[in-house]
Amino acid sequence: VQLQASGGGLVQAGGYLRLSCARSGTIFKIDRMGWYRQAPGKQRELVATITSGGSRNYADSVKGRFTISRDNAMNTVYLQMNSLKPEDTAAYYCKAEGFTDPWSARDYWGQGTLVTVSS
Repeated sequence: VQLQASGGGLVQAGGYLRLSCARSGTIFKIDRMGWYRQAPGKQRELVATITSGGSRNYADSVKGRFTISRDNAMNTVYLQMNSLKPEDTAAYYCKAEGFTDPWSARDYWGQGTLVTVSS
């Protein structure tokens, strides 16, 4: 399984970006996909996740501004980011949580896509 993230870039404060994460390769089951971010000098943190059933979870710092969505097959996950703030500047990483067989859980990470928000 490979995850390909895209959509990062430079945007002014108040602007918007849409990140995409495309999953390729076969896997027994995907339970959840999501986005995490890591700013320079800081630990990686959760931004938003979505389950195969459609349940969403957001970090408090992005609630009301970011929206995570997916296609029905969990092949692609999106992160719509509105009202961006300079503190949203970070490398954004896509993650998939699933099973390679009914008993073996495994996580997959994509490469980061850089989001820079200028003030």
